[in-house]
Amino acid sequence: MELYKNGLNVPEILTRWYESEKLLNYGAFIPFVGIVRDENNISGLSFDVYEPLLKNWFENWVSRAEKDGAKLKFAHSIGDVLVHESSYVSAVLSPKREVALRLIVEFVEDFKANAPIWKYDLIDSKRIYAESRSKKIIGSGLLA
Repeated sequence: MELYKNGLNVPEILTRWYESEKLLNYGAFIPFVGIVRDENNISGLSFDVYEPLLKNWFENWVSRAEKDGAKLKFAHSIGDVLVHESSYVSAVLSPKREVALRLIVEFVEDFKANAPIWKYDLIDSKRIYAESRSKKIIGSGLLA
């Protein structure tokens, strides 16, 4: 799990992950990159992260991936990320492409639904909580 201030340097992250794992005999390396879209008059998004809860959530996913012989990578932004920049990168490495394809879809969908990251819209230089696109984190007592 990697956390960065502001927008992600996607080429650097993906290249580093690829270079660090390419000799470990994985047959598949499947990344997913989330990009902030230009919509609803936003200039970007802003993110708050509760690191201990996020670390626990991610470690559960790492264990799940390991049971399938796969490895999981994840990077996310803290703070402001402008339109057309990336706030989220993840990847699955696996000996088999079928496993990697299944896990990347499951991981990205679970991230959207359950990761303890709070999202704000940046509109007219103001940070506005994106409540309509947020979900409660089960067991946390917090609105995410």
